Amino acid sequence: MATDTGPGATNDQPITTIVVVGGGTAGWLAACLIAARADRGAEQPLSVTLIESPDVATIGVGEGTWPTMRRTLERIGISETDFLLACDGAFKQGSRFDGWRTGAADDSYLHPFTAPVDGDPRDIVAAWAEHGGRFADTVGAQGVICHRALAPRQRAMPDYAGTLNYAYHLDAGKLASMLMRHATERLGVRHIRDHVVGIDGTADGDIAAVRTRASGAIAGDLFLDCTGHAALLIEGYYGIGTVDRGGTLFNDRALAVQVPVAANSPIASQTNATAHAAGWIWDIGLPTRRGVGCVYSSAHLSDDAAADTLTRYLRATVPDAALPSFRQLTFRSRHRETFWHRNCLAVGLSAGFLEPLEASAIVLIELSLDALLDNFPSHRGAMDIHSMRFNTLFRYRWDRIVEFLKLHYVLSERDEPYWRDHRAPASIPPRLAELLQLWRHQPPSRADFPMVDEIFPAASYQYVLYGMGFPAPTRGPIATPDRARTQTLLAQVDQRRRMLAAGLPTNRAYLDALRHATAPAPAPAPAPAMEPIA
Repeated sequence: MATDTGPGATNDQPITTIVVVGGGTAGWLAACLIAARADRGAEQPLSVTLIESPDVATIGVGEGTWPTMRRTLERIGISETDFLLACDGAFKQGSRFDGWRTGAADDSYLHPFTAPVDGDPRDIVAAWAEHGGRFADTVGAQGVICHRALAPRQRAMPDYAGTLNYAYHLDAGKLASMLMRHATERLGVRHIRDHVVGIDGTADGDIAAVRTRASGAIAGDLFLDCTGHAALLIEGYYGIGTVDRGGTLFNDRALAVQVPVAANSPIASQTNATAHAAGWIWDIGLPTRRGVGCVYSSAHLSDDAAADTLTRYLRATVPDAALPSFRQLTFRSRHRETFWHRNCLAVGLSAGFLEPLEASAIVLIELSLDALLDNFPSHRGAMDIHSMRFNTLFRYRWDRIVEFLKLHYVLSERDEPYWRDHRAPASIPPRLAELLQLWRHQPPSRADFPMVDEIFPAASYQYVLYGMGFPAPTRGPIATPDRARTQTLLAQVDQRRRMLAAGLPTNRAYLDALRHATAPAPAPAPAPAMEPIA
């Protein structure tokens, strides 16, 4: 590779060879998206190679996506039917939070994926406060659809279209396998199953190649570190450290388990998150099983007590079945100081991980790849500018995710030490504390989140705030132009709710019909033997 010779110098080395180090969801999503969006008619077309170690198992626990996954799968060229069947997939329309405010039996709220009715947030929140009831149910129709375990679409609709916004629950291991097949069989990705044993650098500090045990050196122009927590390139080679967010987000362990479900059982339309004394429990429904996990802070709960907590939760729904053994996971809420350094970009767990609340892990992979490909450095001379912009954007995004996750805890009225510690002012990010003060006088709005592509919109903050009992602000002295229109739109919510509830199938009916329609037809019965003619 050429070397810059001074300020203003250019490096015309084209970026044509992409090497993805590591498989799993991050690696295979990266390979698929880059290969699918590459211009095959370019003068110097891209080549994509993925190196996957046979010695390293993937974590394979993340089972929830954001609605962005629909666009991602469509860009890659995978049909929705094929995806749902291959990944044991189901529809996700939001997250339900039980017991987060007080722990009482009726303590529950929904963060749906469909935004409230269109209008000025001041009018919407004021109308809800006058109307009463749960915020999500007043301002939209998705709550009753989730309550009844209905699908967000009908079978006749085009792929990835729906009457309501939706994402997916899935089997993460099956997702990686499906992406691997699609990448290698349809998109021309070169797959090398080998273990990386070393890294060769250039004189100016770039990575020239990664050395593998059996395949030798694999050269590239841009390397994506998808090696998970090991972070072989970004940390192992470059020594890029992490920013610890454990002082804000306390959870650092989880127990995970998969339990079978009856063939005709309902499939939940949302991730269920149930608070306990020192954390929360996720419960994700798939057609053939549930994925359940107890997230907790080891500073507030022992491993044995966490296992007891998870066992009690499971016994309430699977009282007679023998429970599988729990899988212990440890993690730290942290992210890289720098995500893109020289010609190495960290994607997925190598870039960082925050506790699994609100399922941000897979969407950060998608957003990282979108940012890379939307402003792809065609030549090495532009890469440092692109990396600087990328790092600024993603530090902003990680900060916003930390704040949004913390919001779920700081509004709790629970009195256990874990929840009291979450309300301690020293643990609350300054920007979030400032916003909470502001929101006592006006609801969250676009003015609070000025970026073009915010990680969470103002509507998401509204759902959590008012779901957790945050007081609605009184009307201010400035009139809003949409007050009458907002009242009309809210009055129409009930009509839309009834229409959707009457016309949408249950998740179980939708997914069972999908499997039945694509199942191979049974072999015809053999013809009866002919009787001999006398």
